[in-house]
Amino acid sequence: MNFASDTTAPAHPNVLQAVLDANDGSAPSYGADLWTDKARQALGTIFETDDIAITFVNSGTAANALALSILCPPDGAILCHENAHINCDERGAPEFYTHGGKLHFLSGAHDLITIRAMAPVLEKMDRHFVHETPVDVLSLSQLSEAGTAYTQEDIKALCALAHKANMHTHMDGARLANALVSTGSSPADMTWRAGVDVLSFGFTKNGAMGAEAIILFGEQAKRLGALEARRKRGGHMPPKQRFVAAQVLAMLQGDLWLSLARQANDAAQALAKGFVEAGAVLQHPVQGNEVFVCLKDGQATALRNAGAQFYDGPDGSARFVTCWNTTSADVQAAVKVLS
Repeated sequence: MNFASDTTAPAHPNVLQAVLDANDGSAPSYGADLWTDKARQALGTIFETDDIAITFVNSGTAANALALSILCPPDGAILCHENAHINCDERGAPEFYTHGGKLHFLSGAHDLITIRAMAPVLEKMDRHFVHETPVDVLSLSQLSEAGTAYTQEDIKALCALAHKANMHTHMDGARLANALVSTGSSPADMTWRAGVDVLSFGFTKNGAMGAEAIILFGEQAKRLGALEARRKRGGHMPPKQRFVAAQVLAMLQGDLWLSLARQANDAAQALAKGFVEAGAVLQHPVQGNEVFVCLKDGQATALRNAGAQFYDGPDGSARFVTCWNTTSADVQAAVKVLS
């Protein structure tokens, strides 16, 4: 009953096999290998565009910080939800890699940014006022930190408003696969067609060992050289990059990444249903692989005594995260404790 995080799950066997297969003989280093080239081609196919540039790192924090570093100048700001991962869980990495870029926070129900919250900030912004820190980037988390998903219409409206204000747009897609499965959107419709300029595309939470892609769409693809220089300078250019790319290829093969996300989402739905039937109240809609639930007195202790692992959420709820390998037995055992 490990519901602590999707990063606690093992790597999928196909990923491990792909790494073993790549471990055959010598290959060019620092991304000049065949696996990296094939992974880039495969991602271009999935996102239905040739107007794209891609590089790889090992962690979501590195992906977010490096992506934001080419979008936000040192004297600029990044607009994000107050509970966004880049604010609460990355130890100042975005500020560090932008050499001083400030995070500007918005609030919103279920950790989602809305036009209603964002528009007044942009209307009051004066880029010519020397004492003000202008907002240069909008960063959206998909899924949000509450496990909720933006629709592609939401993203399109938010990105359009940001672009109108001469801002760039970034998506933290650590759980993008879960959001795509939940909403039924395509990768292209959820990202660049909706106005996303740069995407941090996560595989690690979804079954990889440690593989993330930074994807630059459209005009931002021209910034690949700058991104590569920062990736090297920041210590995030793997010498044996073939092993990172091999993981990505394994996840994309046969849409494994979507199948694994669907398994995790289905487990979350089953867990949420069981909790509700046991009298618990959901704190947020379950639109991915995270369940935030307000437990009754004694229920959290009973679950932990039974061996369940989960974290207390910052809003007073309990957070349960399901993974690609969460079994129905895990779900049933947790629900049984509350019944």
